[in-house]
Amino acid sequence: MTKRALVTGVTGQDGAYLAKLLLDKGYMVYGLHARRATDTLWRLRYLDILDRVHLLEGDLTDLASTIRSMVKSEADEVYNLGAQSFVATSWMQPILTGYVTGLGAVNMLEAIRLTNPKARFYQASTSEMFGKIQEPMQSESTPFYPRSPYGVAKLYAHWMTVNYRESFGMHASSGILFNHESPLRGIEFVTRKVTDAVARIKLGKQKELRLGNIDAKRDWGYAGDYVKAMWLMLQQNAPDDFVVATGRTTTVRDMCRIAFERVGLNYEQHVVIDEKFFRPAEVEVLLGNPAKAKEKLGWEATTKLETLRHMMVDAELERGRREG
Repeated sequence: MTKRALVTGVTGQDGAYLAKLLLDKGYMVYGLHARRATDTLWRLRYLDILDRVHLLEGDLTDLASTIRSMVKSEADEVYNLGAQSFVATSWMQPILTGYVTGLGAVNMLEAIRLTNPKARFYQASTSEMFGKIQEPMQSESTPFYPRSPYGVAKLYAHWMTVNYRESFGMHASSGILFNHESPLRGIEFVTRKVTDAVARIKLGKQKELRLGNIDAKRDWGYAGDYVKAMWLMLQQNAPDDFVVATGRTTTVRDMCRIAFERVGLNYEQHVVIDEKFFRPAEVEVLLGNPAKAKEKLGWEATTKLETLRHMMVDAELERGRREG
């Protein structure tokens, strides 16, 4: 029988890539779609899958919506990717972030428990839960110390996933994903902000790029690789939690250098440090240890940072030329 999957946050970067992966594997894919913006469907159009995803209108903050989505989709697998996921915004909207990112996950877990407790559940956890790092390289056993309302909300959702797994015997797994990017990344995220600016500067539409702490270090991978790890987690006999990362950390500075070099420019001539972009509490370094994912899932990142940055810059140039 055809497997059915329900993806919350289906219109986001990860949701779109995951939907395509599942469709390519023969799944019937349903997506929970919260109508909060004018056009949230562009990523599904970009991947040419909009007409193949069954959109269900609803919201993670509304338990009735999550129950209704389970009933309509009859999902065998549920991937909870929906969240208020921009870290900077979480300081400005901490309560909303708690509702959507934290309680939203519990609404989805509760909907599964009430309608089909045999359905398998994936929770999108994040490296931001490590925050003020307690170990140089973070693994599944590293203590958490979130440094933003977003990280705190994600940690609540993460532990509730563990709790439902242990309390009700649900097949509920969490992927602790480190930063992952693509041409589908939202413009508010620094990686996309950089590549968008690189293209605009190259095309003569912009002169400078204003950034905050460019010496912060992150473990950056490709979202197209990471959604494969999500799927693999729900194919295991037993649920578990996995760090998904490249095992390489790079500064924002070096990420900028790679992007600007793609178009023959020197980042130092265009990047301006602006204090308004500094976070109230910074996460200085994140570096993931993906050994468990490699051993138990057979997964590892295959796209190098340089390849990813070039891919993103090229996509921005194409967009810029198309817009004129």
